[in-house]
Amino acid sequence: MAEVSIVFGTVYGGAQFTAETLAKKLQEKGHHISLKQTAQLQDYVPSESEYLIIVCSTTGQGDLPDDIFPWFAKLKSQAPYLPKLQYSIVALGDSSYETFCAAGKQFDELLSELGAKALTPLLEIDASETMEPEVEAVTWIPTWLDAINKD
Repeated sequence: MAEVSIVFGTVYGGAQFTAETLAKKLQEKGHHISLKQTAQLQDYVPSESEYLIIVCSTTGQGDLPDDIFPWFAKLKSQAPYLPKLQYSIVALGDSSYETFCAAGKQFDELLSELGAKALTPLLEIDASETMEPEVEAVTWIPTWLDAINKD
């Protein structure tokens, strides 16, 4: 089974709960999950032998949440080359804002610049359409599983 690290960035807890739900469901399917808490991100560089899932909400004018921004900034400044890393992004946002899912899009762009490859297309979860982003994220799991099985 796959080694999976899940990282989340949240303001009000929705992205964290979504990440915890994904972790639980993937663990039930036999995968080895490491759910990274904010304090664990300080020196974390994703291993190219694992799959990375980032669950991130957008705040302000398309900004990253304060809990994940330092890690994003560190990756951007250190720019580790990660050509074998495969990642997926679950972006939470509200389509009534121009900056819909901008934080997730920023992570997608950064990881691509670092040489990593998107395993699945960016999943955008719209708060205008659902009050339970974790439910939509769980329905995405088969897409993710298909992608790793093709790998």
